[in-house]
Amino acid sequence: MSNIKVINPATEELVTTIAADTEETIAEKYALLRKGQPAWAARPLSERLACIEQFYNLLEAEKETISLSLTTEMGKPLQQARNEINGARGRIRFFIDHSEKWLSPEWVNSEGGTKEKITYEPLGVIANISAWNYPYLIGVNVIIPALIGGNAVFYKPSEFTLLTGQHIRDMIYKAGVPENVFQMAAGGGAVGGMLLELPLDGYFFTGSYKTGQYIASKVAPKMVPCQLELGGKDPLYVADDVEDIDKVAEAALEGVVYNNGQSCCAVERIYVQEKVYDAFVQSISAQSAKLVVGDPTDPSTEIGPLSRKEQADFLKSQIDDAVGKGATIVAGGNPVPAKGYFISPTILTGVNHSMAVMKAESFGPVIGIQKVANDEEATQLMLDTEYGLTAAVYSSDFDRAEKIMQLMNTGTVYWNCCDRVSAGLPWSGRKHSGLGATLSFAGIRAFVQPKAWHLRG
Repeated sequence: MSNIKVINPATEELVTTIAADTEETIAEKYALLRKGQPAWAARPLSERLACIEQFYNLLEAEKETISLSLTTEMGKPLQQARNEINGARGRIRFFIDHSEKWLSPEWVNSEGGTKEKITYEPLGVIANISAWNYPYLIGVNVIIPALIGGNAVFYKPSEFTLLTGQHIRDMIYKAGVPENVFQMAAGGGAVGGMLLELPLDGYFFTGSYKTGQYIASKVAPKMVPCQLELGGKDPLYVADDVEDIDKVAEAALEGVVYNNGQSCCAVERIYVQEKVYDAFVQSISAQSAKLVVGDPTDPSTEIGPLSRKEQADFLKSQIDDAVGKGATIVAGGNPVPAKGYFISPTILTGVNHSMAVMKAESFGPVIGIQKVANDEEATQLMLDTEYGLTAAVYSSDFDRAEKIMQLMNTGTVYWNCCDRVSAGLPWSGRKHSGLGATLSFAGIRAFVQPKAWHLRG
């Protein structure tokens, strides 16, 4: 059995090592889940919800410990780690409060000679192959509604956030969920591959398009649900009628750099109408220069390290490609003189769609800003992507913004906001940004299957 090294991305120091699963241990855990799932599904919904309520409470009770652990292994500033725990609890509260409504039997026709109803049954044993950038938020999107719906969950956290995965597992057990209903798989891609070989009843993955495409093709012959929450190249457009350019620049910058830019719905490209372009660039550049980069446990830090060493080299290649093709660095772009996987927030102007920074997902605090003549040019450029996760429009005129948002082939659109998720709204991607939806009623129903009842007698 091999060991996985947990490295602190801020110091490059070894935190601990964790034993990876093997084919034998994966098979044993699967057998446990397959045996335990029917009894879990047979328990009243109220009992399953009571366990989730306990998990919800444990997240608050353990918040300081688990936040620091997350910062240590993933690098996000400590206050942002706390914010993630708070956000996860908000989503769990939504599931607790609304699942009964969306999982209860529905009478379609309760009168006459033939009565008709719909019931919702669990899928069975499902895999949750999760991501490292928001392990609590992304994890609860799947784990919580899956358990509430009566499923057993084989949870594979990212190898970059295994400590967080262990915390989630331990709190799930402490909340009363049996071990034969929830199991964690520890390891990298090889262990994920083992899950793909199992006769599971559904696969729910969050991560890159490349890996998502592979998973979809691999499990397609099983004819089971396969839901994919993938990346994005999310655009933001600033129209010339915005009232407060500094406020818009501040919001856009936060959308670029929050969580060190490692968000699937982060702002990844900005288009600004030419009348306000210079003012916007000046404002966002000045604000970017004031961001504090450093130790993520320091309360003053706003930008921590990237979670993975190779991501810094990737972002540097995007910056070099853009500069080589005529772009100008107006903020950042310099190496941070410290240990750790740091990169200073970088803003590029003079960009166009021949440059990787405007076409390929960056997943870091790097942004290109392109000048446009009008709404039509902005719309055309916003649509020039293989992704379809989110798109944002800043304008004082809703009707004007609405025309652009209606044309966006994305799962989410924003007016005068960006980079946000709401538990009450479906979170879904189009094209290379994924399949299916989490959150909202759709994210509750994603983990059950309908049965139609025709009753005559």
